[in-house]
Amino acid sequence: MKFQKTINKIFVWRLKNISNQRFVLILSVFIGLLSGLAAIILKNTAFYTHYFFTKDFDTDSVNYLYLAYPGIGILLTVLFVKFFVKDKISHGVSRVLFAISKNGGKIRTHNTYSSMIASTLTVSFGGSVGLEAPIVYTGSSIGSALGQLFRLNYKTITLLIGCGAAGAIAGIFKAPIAGIVFVIEVLMLDLTVANVIPLMISAITASSLSYFFMGKGVLFTFDITTPFYLKNLPFYIFLGIVSGFVSLYFTRVSMKIEELYKKVKNQYVKIILGGIILGILIFIFPSLYGEGYDVLKMMLHGKGDELVQTSFLYFVKDDLWLFLGALLAIMFFKVVAMAVTNGSGGVGGIFAPSLFMGGITGFFVARLLNTTGIANVSEINFALVGMAGIMSGVMHSPLTAIFLIAEITGGYQLFTPLIVTSVISYLTIFNWEPHSIYTKRLAERGELITHDKDKALLTLMKIDKLIETNFHSIQPDATLRKLVEIISVSNRNVFPVVDGENNFIGVVVLDDIRHIMFDTELYDNTFVSDLKIIPSHIVEFNDNMEIIVRKFNESGNYNLPVLNEGKYIGFVSRANIFSAYRKLLRHFSEEQ
Repeated sequence: MKFQKTINKIFVWRLKNISNQRFVLILSVFIGLLSGLAAIILKNTAFYTHYFFTKDFDTDSVNYLYLAYPGIGILLTVLFVKFFVKDKISHGVSRVLFAISKNGGKIRTHNTYSSMIASTLTVSFGGSVGLEAPIVYTGSSIGSALGQLFRLNYKTITLLIGCGAAGAIAGIFKAPIAGIVFVIEVLMLDLTVANVIPLMISAITASSLSYFFMGKGVLFTFDITTPFYLKNLPFYIFLGIVSGFVSLYFTRVSMKIEELYKKVKNQYVKIILGGIILGILIFIFPSLYGEGYDVLKMMLHGKGDELVQTSFLYFVKDDLWLFLGALLAIMFFKVVAMAVTNGSGGVGGIFAPSLFMGGITGFFVARLLNTTGIANVSEINFALVGMAGIMSGVMHSPLTAIFLIAEITGGYQLFTPLIVTSVISYLTIFNWEPHSIYTKRLAERGELITHDKDKALLTLMKIDKLIETNFHSIQPDATLRKLVEIISVSNRNVFPVVDGENNFIGVVVLDDIRHIMFDTELYDNTFVSDLKIIPSHIVEFNDNMEIIVRKFNESGNYNLPVLNEGKYIGFVSRANIFSAYRKLLRHFSEEQ
């Protein structure tokens, strides 16, 4: 109670003394600090927990604990989510997009910490997913929580969500530009000065905090020693095409496996299946353990041959073709391991797996080119560019991929191949998958906000606020006399026909019966069931606004009935939709 009174006093004082624009800038600093601190805590907690469990593993022998760790991590995660969180927290970026598109930017407060704890349990014990999506969810939740606390409007809350996401990416990668571009490209925030300035403040604040506490190496850094040669451009084009198809495999297989897991209703059966499958995969290919950044570090430091260490496949590193086969197997099973982790109840994202897959893909292509004598290319540079290629294809975010790798490498020596490979990868997968792995399901349900202003506004509009219920209904066995009585007290020209259980039967249109309304001889022997018509188009309560607008255009009607599983609710009118659209358009056309 005292806390709420304090907040109310701050709220009143702020309205009197600080403009909304200045207040957003102040909040962006706090969001950058909090999201950057969250990124530091999460990465350190996961790293040291991982180190504690695997520090005694031999690099050239079998380690049987790999069979047990993943299942334990998934079980602990599921128990934490079920008994403490009591809410769904997986697929963090998709949930942020849903909150922006359909929930007024409101994210539950527990997400400021719950996804951090759950993802730490999953990844530390070997879950083959990343920590970036959970930390983006955490940062976005911080922004949403502050926006709700100070009663800001939807547009401002959405901006603060973006600040949290930008701070999270900047803090975890030390890449402020990538954090800003991620918000604009993936979360689809409008590119305006009013938006970019707070994003920059949050990203720089989080990145600086990360530098202060962790120095240069947050995840991994690399200084390029081999320059880009123009003669190798065709091979980077080839890498882009390969990355596009690998991204397609990544997207299709991961979504298919998660759909199969949804068919298993018993959660504990999911845990057992996930633990067994993941344990076996990691036992055979230990490089699938956790996020995989250790593997990327090895490749970037010229130790790619050590990818098969700590397993019984250690001997293949001395046979060139067997080693290439092992790389293909790792690429193939990484997606399976990631999807199984998420499907069985683990919490994590696809950010790190896409970088992992990209590094392996680039390293594989370079090793293949060098081995066959087709070319002599830098395996390290190809691994870096491959990371951008897969990220671009999977996330449909070429700009984020380009700037992230450029910032990680501390320069822009590979800018040309990064652009070429990322763009070609994106164009390749776009032919089969027009939506990213984050947005595919949201787009299918019509719940995705985009940079298309018309579609974005339609996505934000909700039908429940537009339904009109002041229509007089009538039952099908009623007489014309009863219908005329209802018409006499109504100001509508359409009358829904429903049965005793409110099931929709049809409508009576005033213009259709006007010629018999005053023929009293028909009053008692003419029934509504003889006068009703069935509309050509009916709106379902779960229809998104884009579908509803299309139904209005196709029918030419000014009013359409709204049903929920066959039950009559009311009508929605073309005029109300247009009025709500114009109101939203005015609101979003205004600068902060």
